[in-house]
Amino acid sequence: MSAPKVVVVAGPTATGKTRLGILLAQALGGEIVSADSMQVYRRMDVGTAKATAEERAAAPHHMLDVAEPRENYSVSRYVAEASRCCDDILARGKLPIIVGGTGLYIDSLLSGRDFAACEEDGARLREALNARWDAEGGEALLEELAAFDPARAAKLHPGDRRRIVRAIEIYRLTGETISAHDARTRALPPRYEAARIHLNFRSRAELYARIDARVDAMAENGLFEEVAALLAEGVPADCTAMQAIGYKEAAEALRGEISRAEAIERIKLGSRRYAKRQLTWFRRSGDALELLWDGAPDFEEALRVSTNFLAARGLS
Repeated sequence: MSAPKVVVVAGPTATGKTRLGILLAQALGGEIVSADSMQVYRRMDVGTAKATAEERAAAPHHMLDVAEPRENYSVSRYVAEASRCCDDILARGKLPIIVGGTGLYIDSLLSGRDFAACEEDGARLREALNARWDAEGGEALLEELAAFDPARAAKLHPGDRRRIVRAIEIYRLTGETISAHDARTRALPPRYEAARIHLNFRSRAELYARIDARVDAMAENGLFEEVAALLAEGVPADCTAMQAIGYKEAAEALRGEISRAEAIERIKLGSRRYAKRQLTWFRRSGDALELLWDGAPDFEEALRVSTNFLAARGLS
């Protein structure tokens, strides 16, 4: 039995994913499932370039505003919740259109990757392992990992807290090494069959100029006020959500550690670096339709090319 079909609209920041996703949803009777690791958080709108009220009215959106900024939202929780959205959309005879720039979220959702560990048990163990990391250091935990998963330990640097902690956590909760777990899940058939559309600018300079302009617009549209409101309500400055590009720098400016102008420049630099990482990730998907903008995006032409591409894959 073949996997159900979905559409993916992906690419680096500031390339028009939201707009094209809405146009495709309107043309194909689809509903949008966001795949952005920061847009899951409520009241984090300006700095995440979240779809506006008008854009959400133009097409149904899912996986926006599903978590509080204080929560440590995980890829496993995203896969569980987003797959329920996709399955519900499919059950109603509609087409899921996965739109976003978080490659890990997209690939994990499509593969149906089994994260195995119970979220509640995992959170408690993760907290304990992080406390041990602070007390004993990364070398000690990496040595512990090497005792039962030498292959994974050999690939990790002693300073890679997140991956070392995750590898030990998986083994403690499931009795299976993360190497074996990843190999097993890669061998499983994908949960969804994806027709991928990747957006980018032909000129890297144009992409970076668009990113810079977007950051300037965010500052003008209330980014610093948004961050101030989050801090005022008690959202910890060191929580995962507040470490996102834009939020961390704005918080530093609000504390007087840097100027607002310096914060804006740091946000631009961080966003450009993130876009490079996104491009590297999405290049791994060789079967995607690549839409490369020359100057201003031509969404009418992009919609025509995209719908032809999708029709050839039985999605029309």
